[in-house]
Amino acid sequence: MSYRIVLNPEDAEEVMQDTILKFVSMPWRPMKEAQVSAWLARTCIRASIDRLRQRKRETLFLEEYARDAADSAPEEPEIPAEVSAARILAALQQLPDPVRLVLTLTLAEGLDYDEIAQYTGMKPATLRSHFLRGKQRLIKILEKDGKQI
Repeated sequence: MSYRIVLNPEDAEEVMQDTILKFVSMPWRPMKEAQVSAWLARTCIRASIDRLRQRKRETLFLEEYARDAADSAPEEPEIPAEVSAARILAALQQLPDPVRLVLTLTLAEGLDYDEIAQYTGMKPATLRSHFLRGKQRLIKILEKDGKQI
């Protein structure tokens, strides 16, 4: 029954194992054979439908992720190694506080976005945005000062 719904032998096998596991771990079981058969069939069908929904969500997520990665993969600006730390620190002082904080904690302290989020209360997505924009601004400031990178 499960195989006819999910059309995948591995998924059908997992659904059947989950169904039997649920039945065995029930605190009470139906006593009549007809009740057992009906319960197993209903549970198997529901689990098979859930498996289809899960597969659909995973497929949609992977497609959306691939599309987003291809569309919005901004090239992260790089600061070459020949730029002195003093120049970078001077340019950092010209940035707004939240951006400067994220750049300092990321570049100088080596913290990742999750750690910074715990300290600051900001969301990791906001921190990534601050980091990328801040790094771009930092490079523009260094170039603006007439000191080409």
